[in-house]
Amino acid sequence: MLSRSLVLRLCAAAPLAFALAACSSNASTASSSAAQAPAGNAVKIGIDLPLSGADSSVGRSTLNGMLLAIEQANAKGLPGGVTLQPDQLDDAVQGVHSPQQGVANARTFISDDGVLVMLGPYNSNVAAAQIPVTNAAGLAQISASTVSDGLTLGDDAKNLRRANPTTNTFFRVSTTDSRQGAAAARFARQLGKKTVYIIDDNETYGLDLANVFEKDFTQLGGTVIGHDHIDKGTQDFKALLTKIAATKPDLIFYGGTTSTGAGLIRQQMFDEGLGNTAFMGGDGIPDIATVAGPRADGTYYTVAAPNADKLLSARQFVRDYEARFHEPIGPYSANAYAATQVAIAAIAAATKENGGKVPTRAQVLAQIAKTNALSTPIGPVGFDAGGDVLEPVVSLYTIKNGQPVFISQQSVSK
Repeated sequence: MLSRSLVLRLCAAAPLAFALAACSSNASTASSSAAQAPAGNAVKIGIDLPLSGADSSVGRSTLNGMLLAIEQANAKGLPGGVTLQPDQLDDAVQGVHSPQQGVANARTFISDDGVLVMLGPYNSNVAAAQIPVTNAAGLAQISASTVSDGLTLGDDAKNLRRANPTTNTFFRVSTTDSRQGAAAARFARQLGKKTVYIIDDNETYGLDLANVFEKDFTQLGGTVIGHDHIDKGTQDFKALLTKIAATKPDLIFYGGTTSTGAGLIRQQMFDEGLGNTAFMGGDGIPDIATVAGPRADGTYYTVAAPNADKLLSARQFVRDYEARFHEPIGPYSANAYAATQVAIAAIAAATKENGGKVPTRAQVLAQIAKTNALSTPIGPVGFDAGGDVLEPVVSLYTIKNGQPVFISQQSVSK
């Protein structure tokens, strides 16, 4: 349940066009577990992201991409006079994304008949906790950023869908850890790194990413000097970094997020004589400068998405985003816009099939599953049977003067 102060913070951050609608909705869900469906032909889109704490900068730039898509769709008009209403909830607790809060948010959306689709979450361990709940309820869920393989692949994915095993309700426009980790290893070797020490946060996303990176870095001729898992909540990494300094690696690779240790590790590397050692991670650390400050400079990180600034298909989106929010796009803003486009297109198609009336969740889910070559800022979007995007790309960035600088990108299709 959201506190009144958090509701007010979310309201303050919401775009003006939706301030009254979205924030009155969040206020009602904060005080009631059975919010009423919106009146008339209004349709709610539930949004679950980390909107406070260490992940908030990437959470909010992701949210902005979603809100822009909704605003533009409403301005253009939808079949049946349907209007879209965003309902965003924060899944961070005490500054860190929380699977438990993510599940609570998903249940809030499920209890509201007006919510026909859910966008998010940002983090893979939150998604792993939510999928059994949204799958059982038949609520479609589209993520812009989660990458853990087990969300869509193999026995892990099957276990998440035990309640409704024949129906997939989870989709994502980002690629998988196995592809991102492999791309990161290739990038590291292309940067000339021969030896690496790996650290991970022992969470779903971080552990998967680190393990794949280790395997592929080794296969590409690199040497892994060591691999350590850190305990949740660790603040002092002096002993670990002292041990790593003695091995003199070319690179320290971190599997995890800024909030689970990346920011503090990068900051403390300078205190242990590792300031000039390259530091690298995945798409959990684009906001590392919020913790490490100027010491974040020189960090490398991958993003499981193309660089929208370099895509012809994204030029109008970038202009619209910067005009609307007066800031550069975030690492997953374009992905978030694309994920929302998928949801909106599904709602529109289902409304038409339903004779112009507001469709059901099942009708919207069926349309999402049929998505194929939908034109978006990140290129044509479609999904395979497991809910994975068909044309994935991974990009490499570095941080310079506290800002992301694009280096290159790779197609990582099957």
